[in-house]
Amino acid sequence: MPTGTVLALMGPSGSGKSSALRIIAGLDRPDRGTVSWDGEDITDTPPHRRRFGLMFQDYALFPHRTVGENVGFGLRMNGWDPARIRARVDEMLALVGLAGFAARRIQGLSGGEQQRVALARTLAPSPRLVMLDEPLGSLDRELRDRLAIETRTLFTTLGVTAVYVTHDREEAFAMADRVAIMRTGRVLTVGTPQQLWEDPGSAFVARLLGHPNVIDPTALVASGLLPEMAGTVLIPVSAVSIDGEGEGEGEGPGRVTAVVYRGGHWDATVAVDGVELVGAAPAPLLLGAPVTVRIDAGAVVPVGA
Repeated sequence: MPTGTVLALMGPSGSGKSSALRIIAGLDRPDRGTVSWDGEDITDTPPHRRRFGLMFQDYALFPHRTVGENVGFGLRMNGWDPARIRARVDEMLALVGLAGFAARRIQGLSGGEQQRVALARTLAPSPRLVMLDEPLGSLDRELRDRLAIETRTLFTTLGVTAVYVTHDREEAFAMADRVAIMRTGRVLTVGTPQQLWEDPGSAFVARLLGHPNVIDPTALVASGLLPEMAGTVLIPVSAVSIDGEGEGEGEGPGRVTAVVYRGGHWDATVAVDGVELVGAAPAPLLLGAPVTVRIDAGAVVPVGA
């Protein structure tokens, strides 16, 4: 992939994301195939000679060492002199927002601060590739969202090339230029976040990305809510309009089965012609209430099986 690109590997548990990362890092050997970097076969190159940096979910920090000693560990292993190490440690801690933390102990740091220390340690030797295995997975949602943006900004500023493993769509979209979707050890598709969201290419990918309306359209076609179409389709939530007005062309009756406030708008799940659809609602509709449903057929995306 091009220098400065962040690629997210996304998939459910057991899809092979972490295994792929370990193979790239040289910690595991592939059963078949090769690992190449810039046209060079590095399958047999030892991990320490690949000049890759790897950051694990648990950070793997040394609890008996200071923040500065943790960040400088790889530099000492590479034979840097003490003065150069101190300067680089101070530089990296400033970059991750921890200026002045060099003498702190690891035990006294918050989860977010430990994540920053681990990131500074990974970046300190200037690796040609940074690999991150669900580094935000143990943090709460608000902190994960903030650190994802901060990390992405840092990578962009430094021109870091990275592979980022996650099962979280919002995290993948916030971090990555391109996202590779994995299933049972294989990459199904690769694209930008916008490309994958608008055209997932398969029902599996659509559901993994969090689209709720991945359906067989037969019943909706039969009732006139959709024009003739076959196979599984994705109906974007934005393409489903729900209100209490009278029916018209391309509209049909439905009944509310669930209502969720999404922060600024309401999503309602409605049963229509035996199919449940999620769409935007103008108000917090009552459960069981009859409503009118309209589907924008032009926004429907075929996704196959």
